Amino acid sequence: MPLSLPDFPWDSLAPFAARARAHSDGIVDLSVGSPVDATPAVVRDALVAATDAHAYPQTMGTPALREAIVRWYARRRDVTLIGPDAVIPTIGSKELVALLPLLLGLGRDDVIVHPRTAYPTYAVGAALIGARAVAEDDPARWPEGARLIWINSPGNPDGAVLGVEALRAAVLRARELGAVIVNDECYAELGWEPERWGAEPADGGEDDPHAVARVPSILDPLVTAGDHSGLLSVYSLSKQSNLAGYRAAFLAGDPALVRQLLEARKHLGLIPPAPVQAAMIAALDDDAHVATQREIYRARRDALAGALRASGFRIDRSEAGLYLWATRDEPALDTLAQLAELGILVAPGTFYEGEGSRHVRFALTASDERISQAVARLRAAAL
Repeated sequence: MPLSLPDFPWDSLAPFAARARAHSDGIVDLSVGSPVDATPAVVRDALVAATDAHAYPQTMGTPALREAIVRWYARRRDVTLIGPDAVIPTIGSKELVALLPLLLGLGRDDVIVHPRTAYPTYAVGAALIGARAVAEDDPARWPEGARLIWINSPGNPDGAVLGVEALRAAVLRARELGAVIVNDECYAELGWEPERWGAEPADGGEDDPHAVARVPSILDPLVTAGDHSGLLSVYSLSKQSNLAGYRAAFLAGDPALVRQLLEARKHLGLIPPAPVQAAMIAALDDDAHVATQREIYRARRDALAGALRASGFRIDRSEAGLYLWATRDEPALDTLAQLAELGILVAPGTFYEGEGSRHVRFALTASDERISQAVARLRAAAL
């Protein structure tokens, strides 16, 4: 019986991409959040040193990797885990998002909740098992009978951040429903406007080059009071460390859920390669490259945001992450077509919030030269 999955949305961009490529100065592709900057040397060196990988790696991850993940949560997210048994490395985060309902034992007609403006893979994971996907942000409106609730903070595509109070309300409601709640936190090291989620001053103060106002985790003690039951956090190194090609991610939280997922992943052979596990340790233990990359994205964001506003766009939310969620208050596909004429390719909001969307998503993952081209074209066109 064939799976009933939606069309892959990016395939529909082909005619707009062709139009953008015809521009005399080439395409500026801001449609996909795939890093273009170099993988840090400290990570590459660790990968090379681990290439004598003759034995099968452990699905649970090496002890050194699991300990590095625990250290990272404590240092970067202010989260104390019970120990290595509360984490699992994964083969990127997308496979986890898509497969989590299956691995949790959900099935046909179960209810899975995801954000209203959302990365499509949450709904794909529901479709994969015949579950019913419900798009709803308000915890008070989450339906009775929900088994799994996805939240995404910072959000893709819109960069929205849930503060501590909002996360606490989400956790309380999920527990009332008896549902597992998972926060996809993959952009948490890229927070730009902390005042908008009520953050405290950056840890370490102005003299700490690696200080950043914390985007709160669902596992934050201010959210959970130390009780991680029913809670999971998902994180990826693709964004903070330019490791999209390594497929390096992990989850953490409720040890009972982690144990259940580990048993299923053992049977399926869902194992990050041993050299990648070694590279992940290097990435997790080195904050300097993350701070450097954050400033590169900050400069690109500032330049592109200024050009968009000067060209008549309004930027909504976008307080964290790798994207600017912008609108000219017209149908998203109209904006997409007009930008393609300038040689700029973006992702239409129709991918994330339905056919009525009036937003487009601009990714910051293009080179400085391409971002500069986009800025020049937007300002010259004065859209």
